[in-house]
Amino acid sequence: MHVKKDDIVMVIAGKDKGKKGRVIAAYPRKNRVLVEGVNLVKKHQKPNQANPQGGIITQEAPIHVSNVMPLDPKTGEPTRVGYKVLENGKKVRIAKKSGEPLDK
Repeated sequence: MHVKKDDIVMVIAGKDKGKKGRVIAAYPRKNRVLVEGVNLVKKHQKPNQANPQGGIITQEAPIHVSNVMPLDPKTGEPTRVGYKVLENGKKVRIAKKSGEPLDK
């Protein structure tokens, strides 16, 4: 997958197009990611120990990974992802627009 947990991404398709957020979780087997503040859905929850009142809660739902692009660390614009093998043999993700590494 071209995005990982804690990446800052922009949504490029769907009802939340143009929104930016941090990846909370990635689900590679399902090709989906959970982005902070994106694809908010309302869920009816029964009263339980953690939430004794119950009621309707708002939470993020996963979106398809093809609908998000990571932001370039240099310019802050959405960019495609390339891969590069460093001299020490480590494979890192790079931003196609600026060539900056996306991995810390």
